[in-house]
Amino acid sequence: MKELSRINNFYHDDKVMDACSLFGMMDTAGRRFSGKEVIEAIANMHVRGNGLGGGFAIYGLFPKYANYYAFHIMYLSREGQARVEDFLEQKFHVPHAEEVPTRPIPAIVNPPLVWRYFLEVQNEGTNSQSEDEYVIDRVMEINTQIEDAFVFSSGKNMGVFKGVGYPEEIAEYFCLEQYEGYLWTAHGRFPTNTPGWWGGAHPFNILDWTVVHNGEISSYGINRRYLEQFGYNCTMQTDTEVVAYAVDLLMRRHGLPVEIAAKVLAPPLWSQIERCSPEEQRIFRTLRQVYGSLLLNGPFTVIIAHQGEMIGLTDRIKLRPLTVGVKGSVLYLSSEESAIRLVCPDLDRAWIPMGGEPIVGSLEKPLEPARHCEEHKRRGNL
Repeated sequence: MKELSRINNFYHDDKVMDACSLFGMMDTAGRRFSGKEVIEAIANMHVRGNGLGGGFAIYGLFPKYANYYAFHIMYLSREGQARVEDFLEQKFHVPHAEEVPTRPIPAIVNPPLVWRYFLEVQNEGTNSQSEDEYVIDRVMEINTQIEDAFVFSSGKNMGVFKGVGYPEEIAEYFCLEQYEGYLWTAHGRFPTNTPGWWGGAHPFNILDWTVVHNGEISSYGINRRYLEQFGYNCTMQTDTEVVAYAVDLLMRRHGLPVEIAAKVLAPPLWSQIERCSPEEQRIFRTLRQVYGSLLLNGPFTVIIAHQGEMIGLTDRIKLRPLTVGVKGSVLYLSSEESAIRLVCPDLDRAWIPMGGEPIVGSLEKPLEPARHCEEHKRRGNL
């Protein structure tokens, strides 16, 4: 056995490059549900992680405060908390703030203090910026200029919960069985090139965009430098952070539809482009010229979510797994089909999508079992 291991591992490299677990579940009819099944599904993929990161994103989470930006902020010191709260009082109207409820469990050691703030932008202080741009600037300001404080969730009617631990431990710690939402994503981390710390766990977030990721973004350096031109600062010491900012730039700021954004992040090979129609070639070449620095190099599968939509996407040659399942109006995305079957044994359909083709679930177009089977074959878009 040792000899076989040596033969298959020429460089004696112990890094595990294909781990991390992803799971997403969305009711495209907008019905809110507890996270019990999501927690069970991600726990079923326990061996894909190593306990150095787990997390969840939940949408439709705060109906009482749905029109306010909900900041989740982790503090490494009380001094950091005092400075941030003074900053928030100056920059926003703060109708409610609270410590995020947690329960002590043996597996979670030395956690940071985590607080939640519901914030309203006061237009007289924005200098004609949109509310979203104003919020992004304030998030970047806190994360780069105030010590011992990190904003890791900043959208409306949604929230991120993450930390160092297995995902089922993070769920127990943050009492997630008490929450409901119409869309949940989950992640179990196996860090390879970046540190396992609370801010580096997934999901990564800006505004209501969240990303969970399995793989390695080897283009992180050029992606980061490109995004810095637009005011995004990467502070979480993890390559996946650039994906969240890239999606915000492409889809919110620049208004690209998901099908086009996918061709920026996971573009066709040049050999494939040459076989396309002249019009398609023109589009793909233009995207490469304008957004070449946002191409995600390296193996990846991501689940991207924002209000009303969940998107699954793999790299163009599908070096990381993604399975899709549908049951009625519910869309499932997962690293493993077994996790989906655990919580929904009688799926209408399950399949593995093509590399680089987005799978999209949307509140605007609820899934219809009679329709989706043929349409996904044609577009990969639900």
